[in-house]
Amino acid sequence: MVSLTKGQAISLEKTAGKVLTQVVMGLGWDERTQKRGILGKILGRKSQGIDLDASCIMYDAAGEAIDAIWFRQLRSMDGSVVHTGDNRTGAGDGDDEQIIVDLSRVPVAVTTLVFVVNSFTGETFDMIENAFCRLVDRSTGKEIARYDLTGSGSHTAQIMSKVFRKDQGWTMQAIGEIGRGRTFADLLPIIRPHLA
Repeated sequence: MVSLTKGQAISLEKTAGKVLTQVVMGLGWDERTQKRGILGKILGRKSQGIDLDASCIMYDAAGEAIDAIWFRQLRSMDGSVVHTGDNRTGAGDGDDEQIIVDLSRVPVAVTTLVFVVNSFTGETFDMIENAFCRLVDRSTGKEIARYDLTGSGSHTAQIMSKVFRKDQGWTMQAIGEIGRGRTFADLLPIIRPHLA
């Protein structure tokens, strides 16, 4: 497993040691631990969970968005990308949301898949901790790469990573660009420079 830094790219096939057909992009997060002690109980807000949403946007070589997979459209039009469902609290360990990609079925016209995360209800990233995205070989369950979504702040969204075609295979690059917005549509202008 490779722990990616912002901007770092890896060949998925070389890292996995084989040709990959299906991968899972997992997103996990926890609500930041509340203040402790009596004052924390009095002044701290009641935990409601935090609703982060993972999305995948499919782009062609011209940089045009062809399709988007998110909580309101859980399957791409061609069926190659499937979102497993919306987690509205971040409760539990491991991946809170997953997007499954069948790389062998992604249409040839699609050159790049961009993965983003948004806080649908507007909570900022300084209210979360242990946030990450990871890519897993679905056939073995082996984690190929992980990118920690560090850098708490007042942003409500982040472009996590992209997976793109390169040299007859696929490459993953950590992006880590922060933004604001409730859904992937709000991030489209700041995604464009990362498509090159």
